[in-house]
Amino acid sequence: MVLRRRYLERLEEGRDDTDVVKVVTGMRRCGKSTLMMQYMDRLRSEGVAEDHIVYANLESKQFEDITDSKALNSWLADRMPTDRTYVFLDEVQRVKGWERTINSLQVDYDADIYVTGSNAYLLSSDLATYISGRYVEIRMLPLSFSEFLELNPPTPKEDRNRRLQQYIWTGSLPAVELDRDEQYTSDLLLGIYNTVVRKDIQTHIGVRDQVRFENIVRFVMSNIGNLTSRKNIADTVKASPNTIGRYLRALEDAFLIYKVPRYDIRGKKLLKTREKYYVSDTGIRNTALGLAAGNDISRQLENLVYLELIRRGYRVMVGSYRDREVDFTAVRNGGVEYFQVTQTMLPEDVYEREVRSLRDVGDSYPKTVLSLDSFLVPIEGGIRHRNIVDWLLDDGGE
Repeated sequence: MVLRRRYLERLEEGRDDTDVVKVVTGMRRCGKSTLMMQYMDRLRSEGVAEDHIVYANLESKQFEDITDSKALNSWLADRMPTDRTYVFLDEVQRVKGWERTINSLQVDYDADIYVTGSNAYLLSSDLATYISGRYVEIRMLPLSFSEFLELNPPTPKEDRNRRLQQYIWTGSLPAVELDRDEQYTSDLLLGIYNTVVRKDIQTHIGVRDQVRFENIVRFVMSNIGNLTSRKNIADTVKASPNTIGRYLRALEDAFLIYKVPRYDIRGKKLLKTREKYYVSDTGIRNTALGLAAGNDISRQLENLVYLELIRRGYRVMVGSYRDREVDFTAVRNGGVEYFQVTQTMLPEDVYEREVRSLRDVGDSYPKTVLSLDSFLVPIEGGIRHRNIVDWLLDDGGE
């Protein structure tokens, strides 16, 4: 088990602020339940008594009879002391009216509350009605490459570059174990994918044509890193743009995909058409697509860089400058950085293409090209060239 330090620190920042509910969201099996366990262990190590920690995994068979807020309130009432208690409700969206329970906990008890959920419905208008302005969302991603290496340390036969290949193809979900049979891993990932698509999404939004819906999912996954639009997808799968928009929002709400808008660098404004999509886990993407996933890793490298940027707290957009594209315009703490991602900078035409886009921007913000090259080609004009593995392992992002 790897400590999810980044997220533990976020939880620690909100500790004992009983006016604010800490809401951990993220796709299924990304490690939310484990994070709760790790944080509860930290509380115990700091002297919090066991009877002042209340935990419920509401997807467990143990809680199958707790389907509404009244039943959950009753269960909690039997376990809540009168003084400070830490309450953890895992996959709380399973309980109808769970928002009322949260409100009751805040009113009736001295409770520091933490909840998790596998979709963005958790932060719907219902929640806003009951605890508006009194929650903080912590979006959890699967393992970073650094965390992946903690679980799977490099060896003489499996160096960092080999581990990166495994990270790309099998993905970054903590449940995936590299020493397992390949078919077992594939079945595991396919099971997670099917649960998200069929249970979390199709059931929730009432998908009538499952084949068409899954064709849309496959189209988006096949086109990670490519500019696309609702109309483009609609023309391909023969559905209305409105239907496409509804399905895409549902995929985003389940944290299966992320939409990245384009940003006009020169005009300093977001563009309304032709965005990009990335997946939350490349392993699920490759398993869902099968042979259609292909062998090209260039877009998957781009996907990894996107996830790492948002993991580090950047707001990320696709940069557009006149007729050129900058893979990522990343904003954090008032500063801007630009990133280009490529497998290699060694071919002259690739070097010219990648560098020209950054050079043409012309401002003084940091600009970086990330590649798999071990030999880093020097670039004029203050543009940095970094190895992707080194960059992924550098938490500071410098």
